Amino acid sequence: MLRITTIASMLTTLLVGCSGDSSLSEQANSWSSADEKKANTQLQPVMDLLDLSSPAPNPDRNAYFGDLHVHTEYSFDAYSFGTTATPYDAYRYARGEPIVHPSGFEIQLREPLDFYAVTDHAMFLGLVKEAADTSTEFSKYPVAEPMHNLNAPDNMGIFSFPLRVGGFGKFIRDTLAGIQDGTIDETMATDITRRAWLDTIDAAEQFNAPGKFTTFVAYEYTSTSDDRGNLHRNVIFRDSDKLPAVPFSRFNSQNPEGLWDWMDIMRAQGIESLAIPHNSNASNGQMFKLEDWAGNPLDDAYAEQRMRNEPLVEMTQVKGTSETHPLLSPNDEWADFEIYDLRVGTTLPSQPDGSYVRQALKNGLAINARGVTNPFQFGFVAGSDSHVAANTDDESTYFSKAGIFDGKPDGRGSVPVSLLYGAILRVMSPGNLKEIDGRDYLNGSGFETWSASGVAGVWAEENTREAIYDAFRRKETFATTGPRIKVRFFAGTTFDDSILEDGQMISRAYALGVPMGGELSTHGATPGFIVLASGDPRGTPLQRMQVIKGYVKDGEAVEKIYDVACSDGLAPDPDTHRCPDNGAKVNLADCSITEGVGDSQMLTMWKDPDHDPEVEAFYYARVMENPTCRWSTWDAIREGVEPRPDLKKTIQERAWSSPIWVKNRS
Repeated sequence: MLRITTIASMLTTLLVGCSGDSSLSEQANSWSSADEKKANTQLQPVMDLLDLSSPAPNPDRNAYFGDLHVHTEYSFDAYSFGTTATPYDAYRYARGEPIVHPSGFEIQLREPLDFYAVTDHAMFLGLVKEAADTSTEFSKYPVAEPMHNLNAPDNMGIFSFPLRVGGFGKFIRDTLAGIQDGTIDETMATDITRRAWLDTIDAAEQFNAPGKFTTFVAYEYTSTSDDRGNLHRNVIFRDSDKLPAVPFSRFNSQNPEGLWDWMDIMRAQGIESLAIPHNSNASNGQMFKLEDWAGNPLDDAYAEQRMRNEPLVEMTQVKGTSETHPLLSPNDEWADFEIYDLRVGTTLPSQPDGSYVRQALKNGLAINARGVTNPFQFGFVAGSDSHVAANTDDESTYFSKAGIFDGKPDGRGSVPVSLLYGAILRVMSPGNLKEIDGRDYLNGSGFETWSASGVAGVWAEENTREAIYDAFRRKETFATTGPRIKVRFFAGTTFDDSILEDGQMISRAYALGVPMGGELSTHGATPGFIVLASGDPRGTPLQRMQVIKGYVKDGEAVEKIYDVACSDGLAPDPDTHRCPDNGAKVNLADCSITEGVGDSQMLTMWKDPDHDPEVEAFYYARVMENPTCRWSTWDAIREGVEPRPDLKKTIQERAWSSPIWVKNRS
């Protein structure tokens, strides 16, 4: 392995001042008005509260959408998947321009995003690309030979798959061994990583356009536990004028606590950052376990350091949704949503206990009730984890994440494999075929359980790094599975129904209460919650708004789900707290949906009917659309085959607000 460097000794080598050349930003700052998002001219009263767009800072804050989890050709796996898109291509895509998928077709967002972060793996950053380029010194090492010209046009076919899978793994192992035994020049490898990192920074600087489009310098810390549990984090830097010379990686520490130590040291040097855990669903119980790396019970020091460095968690992405699991939330009818139940890069099952966000939030309350600081007081975001530089957030145009491996329907397991592909798999990897109703489907990689997801939302005064990063820090963030659903969530002890009629409702809500991500001290009073949501103007109408409550009673962590607003003038049942069926259906022949059903906006004032002033709790909002076709059904329709019978045919897209923690003690 790369030699482990102590954090103290890294200080002299990891700091570098990076000042953006103003000329590099000329392209990004020269947008025409045609490049800007067009305002919705048919706003209704609730939409007015949710879509507060202004070129000047808005004290009531605007909703901005983005992706904080994107890989390009500099990631060792992405390049092996056929990706040659650069960080510059990634930012062009986020601004609305088309780029080419590794499988050869054009991809483009249905609507530009407001912010974006390229988060290539710090581990082996740039090395596979360098090995493939036969003009480089690194490519002359014997370990690089299997990677030579890997993504040349004549190497992009199906017959390159065995090399890409086996050769890539061998390259990683042999390169590690070569650096360790000195047969590979470690300085050369570090220089490659440093150049790739500087190019990543340069791309972010070129495309950052304050007020129009925000980029963040970022990377992925990619670690796993010894049992292959996912411990990955994306590290997002607030500024770009002073950054580490190379990112802290798995080679520096397998233990995420080592990452937090490094972040604390960097912060003391003026380098502010935060880390966002992702794919806790694939962590095999490791992401939110109730002990530290050394096996000790969680204490105040651990909790304070974790919350200082990890205020947010990624709720959903391509590799499934990490809100909750049916085994953990048996009374939540919507818990079985886009469940990916494998450890990343394996066919091993991932243990639900300790792997899902809602359970972590409940455990955090239980820990706090014992007098220890809450280590799991997270806000919510979402991302794509795209490995083709491009967010894939639309079910109807889904292209997955693993480049040429799953860029087409048979490769991602949604339709039967072709005769040629099936013949190859029977020879090379028969375990990856699954026969269903006499047809062979790709199976074993988990691609068929992946999702067209997701998008991070923030409420910020303006579209700048500073304002959006500050929103991350205060957790005024929300997550969606792809649609641009806007959700706001406030709590206060003096709210009543009259505030909903006030033209200054948002200003009053900020003045009298707290927004999502905040803490509310009630001193025994019953809190009221303002919940409002706006559906995606290009998407599907909303069906219901819910509030998820977690609390500890008699030493047990408990949760409840309340439907707090229903579409079409319907009302929740006072006993079951569930909305009646609104009649929304999906025609599986063509994916058309029931017209005239559902709401474009929803607004309500809600009080917990089970409020107990002696019990502290968290609350978050979950907003649900009417049902629509899942991406796998869209694939089947386009291919002229029946949808794969063991996959869900429809889904309900959704959005989650960050929680509000209600502290009833004085």
